[in-house]
Amino acid sequence: MDHHPLFPREEFQGRLARVRSLMDAHGLQCLLVSKPENIYYLTGLDHQGYFAFHLLVVPLEGRPILITRAMEWATIEDQLTEADFIGHSDSTPPEATVAEVLAELGLGQAQAGVEKHSNSFPLAIYEGLCAILPELKCSDASWLVESLRQVKSVLEIEYARCAAHVTDTMIEAALEVARPGVNEQEIAAEIHRRMILAGGEPPGFTPFIRPTPRIKQEHTSWRNRELRAGEALFLEMAGCVGRYHAPAGRFLYLGDAPTNAERAQRACLDAFDAVVDAIQPGVTAAEVYASWQRSVERSGVRDYRRHHCGYMVGLGYPPSWTGGSQVVGLRHDSDMLLKPGMTFHVLSWLLGSNLGDHFLSNTVVLTDKGCEVLTRSPCQLVAD
Repeated sequence: MDHHPLFPREEFQGRLARVRSLMDAHGLQCLLVSKPENIYYLTGLDHQGYFAFHLLVVPLEGRPILITRAMEWATIEDQLTEADFIGHSDSTPPEATVAEVLAELGLGQAQAGVEKHSNSFPLAIYEGLCAILPELKCSDASWLVESLRQVKSVLEIEYARCAAHVTDTMIEAALEVARPGVNEQEIAAEIHRRMILAGGEPPGFTPFIRPTPRIKQEHTSWRNRELRAGEALFLEMAGCVGRYHAPAGRFLYLGDAPTNAERAQRACLDAFDAVVDAIQPGVTAAEVYASWQRSVERSGVRDYRRHHCGYMVGLGYPPSWTGGSQVVGLRHDSDMLLKPGMTFHVLSWLLGSNLGDHFLSNTVVLTDKGCEVLTRSPCQLVAD
């Protein structure tokens, strides 16, 4: 075996036991896990083959069974110790193999939990499975594994710390290179070079590099274009270690900053600090967002709101670092209770406000002692 698991077997066994406890409590006889993050969480399988259908069948008793393309056998043989493997040919509909496995396990008429919010469980496969096994009783269990992933173990947090070190290296590289006349591609190339040399893995999102013309396009990145004097530059990126991410973002001007830029920066910094102070065990996400809102309003920001001031982060696969298709945000209307072991990407973001524009973000972890900021790269208003 060339693969060295990042977690001890006891940690995987504990995760599986907690999943089964929740299954039993909700009357589920099996759980059909399709999100790559959740399959990794329960088995440790880490590869780029997740673009194709994977399904982890978790019965209440016995070993879980992973179903995916048979051609992945070499990777799975090398990595998979916490589940059995059944492969299907590319000419076999995946739902036929899933139905066969469930029937052989005596689960063809079971109460099954399904991750209906998963982007990795195509509707055609789900409908095909239901057609083959019409007595299978499916209910949404998208929340089940994810609820356990929210509070991270000591080792998971250590990987987040390592990822934060990579993030800081990436941001420092961007700040060193960004100048008027430099092509955006050169910044991206240097970020990736430094990321790899620092021990980073391919992150869920590529680094976001956006100058003024695209600054409001939240999920676009670099182009073949030279930076220009007087533009602002938005930077957001995450180091990734063991599939755990630690995003951070910075905002600077290429040349003289406009009037009020320092005031906008100070408003963002103060609001970020207010959020860090507010993140405590037992506090709700809504209370955290309210602390951000009060702070920016005290700084003179008027008639401005964000959809959140951060979100839960950690384990992730492309196309995002949010851990799946559902963003667990620090929103004004969220009653989520914060617990030690949670990690968040905290964002303090002003775009188009009466004070102007600025942005700052960092990854934080909630401990028994309070909120700790993991990413520590410098904030600067103007490129050196």
